[in-house]
Amino acid sequence: MLELAGIIILGILAQWVAWKLKIPAILPLILIGLLVGPIASEFLSEDGTKWIEPIWNGEKGLFPGEGLYYFVSLAISIILFEGGLTLKRSEIRNVGPVITKLITLGSAITFFGAGALAYFIFNLSWELSLLFSGLIIVTGPTVITPILRNIPLKKDISTVLKWEGILIDPIGALVAVLVFEFISVGGDSGFTKTALIEFGKILLFGTTFGFTFAHALAFAVNKKLIPHYLLNVVSLSAVLLVFVESEIFAHESGLLAVVVMGMVLGNGKLESIKELLYFKESLSVLLISILFILLAANINIEDMRLLYTWKTAALFGLVVFLIRPLAVFASTQGSKLKFNEKLFISWVGPRGIVAAGIASLFGSKLIKQGVQGAEYITPLVFMIVLGTVLLNATTARFFAKIVGVFLKRSEGILIVGASPFARLIGDYLENNGRHVVLIDSNQTNIQIAQEQGLDAINTDIYSEELNNNIELSDVGFLMALTGSKDINNYAINRFRGQFGESGYFRLITSDEIDDPDSIPKEALFSPTDDFSSLTEVSRKFPEIHETDINSRAHYEELIEITKAQEDMIPLLVKDKKGVLEVISSHNKAIENVGEGYKFVYLGKSIDSKTVAAKAKK
Repeated sequence: MLELAGIIILGILAQWVAWKLKIPAILPLILIGLLVGPIASEFLSEDGTKWIEPIWNGEKGLFPGEGLYYFVSLAISIILFEGGLTLKRSEIRNVGPVITKLITLGSAITFFGAGALAYFIFNLSWELSLLFSGLIIVTGPTVITPILRNIPLKKDISTVLKWEGILIDPIGALVAVLVFEFISVGGDSGFTKTALIEFGKILLFGTTFGFTFAHALAFAVNKKLIPHYLLNVVSLSAVLLVFVESEIFAHESGLLAVVVMGMVLGNGKLESIKELLYFKESLSVLLISILFILLAANINIEDMRLLYTWKTAALFGLVVFLIRPLAVFASTQGSKLKFNEKLFISWVGPRGIVAAGIASLFGSKLIKQGVQGAEYITPLVFMIVLGTVLLNATTARFFAKIVGVFLKRSEGILIVGASPFARLIGDYLENNGRHVVLIDSNQTNIQIAQEQGLDAINTDIYSEELNNNIELSDVGFLMALTGSKDINNYAINRFRGQFGESGYFRLITSDEIDDPDSIPKEALFSPTDDFSSLTEVSRKFPEIHETDINSRAHYEELIEITKAQEDMIPLLVKDKKGVLEVISSHNKAIENVGEGYKFVYLGKSIDSKTVAAKAKK
């Protein structure tokens, strides 16, 4: 009981330390596992036993027999399902082909390249070398997200790394499964036929079970067949059922099944999807915390000594600095990504939970089968996991600056609220070259925004989802456009440091209209228009106009006209280079405004010629 409680306490403590230091949690978790496991048995324990023994050894231990591996398998299935829920088709609009090549061509290069390196450097058999390379194909969102969260990058770079991390997990697992099956059948002449049959069964049953059960669960939820208080536990049970049933029909197909199930649910019309996501996210954090400590503690000191050689450094260096860049540059050939962007993607390739989990699973099974050299699998994979995470966690931000992908000024815009006029403004900004993301807790508003081609997220500002979304790393402007004064103020106070470093704004309230002296510096647009008036104007005249500015006097006259007209609201000024600047409620003159600039406004069209002539007088 003490050991189990200790694992949970240490795991959550490691998660907190990782959050505080802004590093992947996998790093402190593995270090803790090694400390209470092999290091404790060698240096800290008087009787040479581990402080935490994952497998029952006859005297102590948490899991008897195959219990640890069953727990690892089920836990990984839940983690992959949660990852599948976060995958959205709309996110890969610009980089879909790149991601496809990374998880196919890139995986093949990693598989054969790293396999050859393991064969020639460590003199392992081809079977074990390819098992090792199959395991290190995977990256993983649980390690990429913390690394990239605080690095301002273009959305395309973040999206490529996120999607690669999640989609490549089951691919690496499938490749490793095929190699494992080959080793298990003894590599006889029937291997090719056996492998093809196994691969076909995995694809067939994995996709079929995942797709079918996802639609069944969505139907049950949307038809209110499941009471609200049972929603999360029923969903968890469904995930475990899909994994186990798929495994029964095709061994090792369960991982694919749960990823497919998550992707179908995440991209479908499932009510309560956000609540389900929050539950699965919390559960995944707990499982990851327990898993990594258990798996690291399960390593023996003799396994670690196997790595105490120059061969380890050579293998690591070639995998990271040769194989990964080859895979990335081959996969991104002909894409819109620039050379420096490809270089950065090549640098960021940390391995995560799936690699470590399956390595422990297969490595131990092969050792029991007496396969020569199998003792290298788990420590070699853990070496790659620890090394890549440590390398990327400490150097990614610095390397981004060196290669020039670090955004000195974040030009992306986060709009809180997706009402009709917010969508109009967002669409205009998007069409003028700005990355715009709208967030709203109203599913209908988000759905309409997505149908318009806008990047929109169904969430609220009180959740942690925004903090963990690496695609928002290029956001530097914050605009709170909801009808709630409290929400707008909360958004400004909470996120102005993270998303408003270049500027943060909100709508004024009806109280501030009545008392102009109370209007804050971050107030948007007209000093006489709040959410209600913006909504009304956008309903009557749902169009944003541009009109040429001939002089400062002309600009001031345009401002006066919008004050006098109820159906016109000033929004922005566009300079000669197309750079947009927000008009504040204080109506302070924008610097250098004059000829060549454009006045951007919402509502009824202005007769610009009449205004210009009047301004000259």
